[in-house]
Amino acid sequence: IGAALPFSLKLMESVLASTPRHRALLTATSAGFTQYAYAFVQQEADVIGLDDSDQAWVEWNRARRMYLRARDYGLRGLDVALPGFSAALRSNAAAAVARADATEVDLLYWTAASWAAAIALGKDDPSLVAELPLVSALIDRALAVDADWDRGALHSFLVTYEMARPDFVGSFDDRVAIARTHFDRAVALSQGKAAGPYVSWAESVCLPKEDRACLAEMLQAALKINPDDDPAMRLANTIFQRRATWLLANVDRW
Repeated sequence: IGAALPFSLKLMESVLASTPRHRALLTATSAGFTQYAYAFVQQEADVIGLDDSDQAWVEWNRARRMYLRARDYGLRGLDVALPGFSAALRSNAAAAVARADATEVDLLYWTAASWAAAIALGKDDPSLVAELPLVSALIDRALAVDADWDRGALHSFLVTYEMARPDFVGSFDDRVAIARTHFDRAVALSQGKAAGPYVSWAESVCLPKEDRACLAEMLQAALKINPDDDPAMRLANTIFQRRATWLLANVDRW
């Protein structure tokens, strides 16, 4: 799949060149670049980074560019659905996102997810980091209009995002409490068949606390899930389980 996806992504971009306002294709392209960058570029860079940080940054920067490309496709999709959205977002985010409803939740999610991922890999770019409040506006609106979308995808994302949200007021424990509500909801909506929430909790909560037992518990829970129990989630679960195995194998480093 990793070898096949670049061709698919370039094909979608080629079609968009002739049909630039195709909302569904813009959404799929945004999702595709986000998923490919995470699963097949950033994770490989993380592995390389344990031994060769210079080479890892080559790949991390490549992933960041893909995330930004995904963000731009998402914003283009939102402009198709809601004319003038991307310009309005930068001038008055609250008013801009208020125009979106449940029919735009997919675009809100993929735009926010790709943007947040780019920022996480671009902390050396102050102008990019300064855009985090726009991510908050997008994901908060998505949660408001369709909190249960895609079997808990929003909640799974928010497990990680709440631990880094720039506009949060409160203690670390307060962040953990909010993240826990999203974790519990993500597990419930996926019927316990998604490895993603467990890996997100391990990396976003257990690692900052330097809690080895917590880390092992969450990652083992992710690895106990049988990817074949839900074919629609098989690829995502396989990718997250691969990351869980890698995190466990290097637990002494963390």
